[in-house]
Amino acid sequence: MSGRSIREAGFTLVELIVALFIFGIISAASVALLTFSVDSQAASREALAEMSAIRRVNAALTNDLMQIAPRPTRDAAGERQDAFFGGDGRTSDLLVSFVRRGWTNYDGEARSSLQKVDYRLVDGRLERSAYPHVDGAEALPPAVLLSGVESVTLRYRIEGEWRDRWDPTRPDLLPQAVEMVVTIEDMGPVRQLFQTGARIGL
Repeated sequence: MSGRSIREAGFTLVELIVALFIFGIISAASVALLTFSVDSQAASREALAEMSAIRRVNAALTNDLMQIAPRPTRDAAGERQDAFFGGDGRTSDLLVSFVRRGWTNYDGEARSSLQKVDYRLVDGRLERSAYPHVDGAEALPPAVLLSGVESVTLRYRIEGEWRDRWDPTRPDLLPQAVEMVVTIEDMGPVRQLFQTGARIGL
């Protein structure tokens, strides 16, 4: 057989090895690209979930603080509480506690439209608790707004200045604004600023 006849009969061993090598490179690149795409989608879903949780915190606090009421309360033991409690985020799991207006009464129960709410940092979870009654009641089961929280720091604006602690001179005194910096695992600090419905100007 001539050289041309041998070439037309099929691939040589060298040609087959080269073809398999190229196919292997293409396959490896395709697998790497697919893996990258899957990882990117997972990371995007996680980031979107974290952003949704941050927006949920912002919406809850904005809604509550804009309807804040200068209403001192009594706890389950009957002890008198100021209208607003504001922690520093380090010395207690209780961050803020206050009474808000506008609690919708869908069931027509014999209760007021005022509602006491707490925000706490418990085991890396930012939680919101509400009370069935303003005075003398235990909190209802909390709603988890955000997980993976490493720390929370708070500041309060009153009389034109920011304070790291809330030390009211009157039991019915309310802050004009609240700053919350939440440090989230794998994300870092997120600063949020909330204006309250206190009836005094900034």
